[in-house]
Amino acid sequence: MSSKNSELKIIAGNANPDLARSIVKRMAMHRGLKTKLVDARVERFTDQEIFVEVFENVRGEDMFIIQSTSNPANDNLMELLIITDALRRSSAARITAVIPYFGYARQDRRTKARTPISAKLVSNLIAEAGVERVLTMDLHAAQIQGFFDLPVDNLYASPLFSLDIKYHFKNKLDELMLVSPDVGGVARVRELAQRLGAPIAIVDKRREKPGEVAEMTIIGDVKGKSCILVDDICDTAGTLCKASDLLLSAGATEVHSYVTHGVLSGPALERLESSSMKSLVITDSIEPRQEVKDCKKIRIIPTAPMFAQAILNIWSGTSVSSLFTDETLAPVYEGMYPSLF
Repeated sequence: MSSKNSELKIIAGNANPDLARSIVKRMAMHRGLKTKLVDARVERFTDQEIFVEVFENVRGEDMFIIQSTSNPANDNLMELLIITDALRRSSAARITAVIPYFGYARQDRRTKARTPISAKLVSNLIAEAGVERVLTMDLHAAQIQGFFDLPVDNLYASPLFSLDIKYHFKNKLDELMLVSPDVGGVARVRELAQRLGAPIAIVDKRREKPGEVAEMTIIGDVKGKSCILVDDICDTAGTLCKASDLLLSAGATEVHSYVTHGVLSGPALERLESSSMKSLVITDSIEPRQEVKDCKKIRIIPTAPMFAQAILNIWSGTSVSSLFTDETLAPVYEGMYPSLF
């Protein structure tokens, strides 16, 4: 817990500056104080080495670094580590890494012989750099929290998705069916389904190699249902688009998707534009490119209100898990879903 004398200060890398500014703006509204990002420069020398300089005093302060380790993952990870080192050497009281999207999370176990567990290596690097606490959202695998020998607060997008679905599908809640695009995501989908009182189905997929899906079958009856695919990461969108076609061929009336992290690399946008899916809802945990913002099938939900409240709760030593319920999250998103509460 931070001491009474330590001030909350936020510094941002270059991974998602828009989200960092939104979080600071939101916190200013909460606290009624002028809050701004710490004045610093995070730049590259001509040989692409990263250089950080902090222009204001951070001695004895409670520091929060906002930096997703998204594409380019290695550059953004090194920025996080070097910012941490700069703050530690400047005598910051505590350093919390706010990582809305935790890169390398998909390498959380050895899938075959002679392969690394990169998520564990990255967690070691972050801890060794001097981070004392991590705040993230929808880790790809829950066990990654155990890779860190320090407190990890993992926020969930499902309460936010629940609010959004109740608002946008309020006239057809009885027709909804939530669908997991693979067996591994069933727990995530079940948790959201319980919030909505909706049934679930599963798309069982078999991959021949990463990024390519060989075969898919549906477990559950989706006939006459408005299906919502729920996942944590959308990378090339191949799984979602194939699952959408399969659900419609099995009698679903329409298909939408809710995904926490919109990686959207390679042919993802082209696939989405030409797919049978009606819409894809993502968060801004990864800064969306202009073409993502321009895609008519994609809608982006802001995470700044949730992260701002979580940061304030960590700083003041109060519960972060309180943000996991609709009742406590709804006021944080006041104005976005007016007809619900």
